[in-house]
Amino acid sequence: MPSIDTAQRRARLATRHRLAPAVRSTDPVEIARSLVVLHATDPATVYLSIAARGVDLTPADVQQALYEDRALVRLLAMRRTMFVAPTELLPVLQSSCCDALARKQRKTYAQFLAKAGAVDGDVSEWLIDVENETHAVVLERGAATGLELGKAVPRLQTKVDTAPGKSYSKPVGITTWVLVTLGAEGRIVRGRPGGGWTSSSYTWVPAEKWLPPTLSAVAAAEARTELVRQWLYAFGPAPLSDLKWWTGWTVAEVRSALAGIDTVEVDLDDGTTGLVLADDLPPVATPDPWAALLPALDPTPMGWQSRDWFLGPHAPALFDRNGNVGPTIWADGRIVGGWAQRADGEIVARLLEDATTETRALIDAEVARLQAFYGETRAIPRFRTPLEKELTA
Repeated sequence: MPSIDTAQRRARLATRHRLAPAVRSTDPVEIARSLVVLHATDPATVYLSIAARGVDLTPADVQQALYEDRALVRLLAMRRTMFVAPTELLPVLQSSCCDALARKQRKTYAQFLAKAGAVDGDVSEWLIDVENETHAVVLERGAATGLELGKAVPRLQTKVDTAPGKSYSKPVGITTWVLVTLGAEGRIVRGRPGGGWTSSSYTWVPAEKWLPPTLSAVAAAEARTELVRQWLYAFGPAPLSDLKWWTGWTVAEVRSALAGIDTVEVDLDDGTTGLVLADDLPPVATPDPWAALLPALDPTPMGWQSRDWFLGPHAPALFDRNGNVGPTIWADGRIVGGWAQRADGEIVARLLEDATTETRALIDAEVARLQAFYGETRAIPRFRTPLEKELTA
């Protein structure tokens, strides 16, 4: 069996994730393609992930790609997680992940409604009818916020207590449920937010008015195979367990998708077996020394479940209890520290291990780049990690 060592995995990460200066880009869409998708649970992550890999980019450049060119689009996909994806990838994501997600969410919401006795008659039919009415209002208006839709469609104000008797539970309206399902089905899209680039107060727009008409549906099996192929190029070699975790699919679904791709098993330094595309065995050249400051939930550290080869012993300081990574400092393909933005806007960095004078200078340059990108904007990560909280205390 061929082998690919950790040094080579780090070289591939640096090059394919556009972290080394020589491969950074002036195009936000090109950067997104390099990572398959951008993690977007925290709106600021999208901008900061692009900034770390960009050349002279500003928040306005990212907004241009998202809301003017509409070459990037925000959606729920793998693991019911929010991502920003290149628009041309939408048919693949829709068939491989989103359709199943819509069915699952609708079933879950119908069970909540039935258990609460909130609806007379067939709950599933009632819920679909509300979805159709809501979609019709979005079509008529061209764009609407969740609050506006809640007022326009009275049934969206139906209240449901999802955990009756629990101290933490309280009745909630179903507006978000309906919008999540319509979004997962690809019928509506999250448009421009009401605030700045850290805002998550999105308007909802009809997919047919936002997306290009040239997008064509892809069969589910073909879509899963294509998504796996793109992931393997960006994140391989990696164990099958990493791929299963990233997609959120069953082992059977992952193996079925892999059946349509020519792959090779390789030995990894940690004693596990990784998968790589069969035509991707030649080594990637090691780039010149580099450093990068990646934001919380960046797609690079969140791309694998097995992270020891680039994370080392730093997980307790840089991850929260739910497995969300905070802001990280990278040097030559591994994590060496963390950073945070303080209330006055200062970017403060802390190394968790020794570094050379050259590495420290590279990190200082990245701090300055990031400071310029933020400008007057302040952004607290959605998920606070121990080191990030300590640096901002």
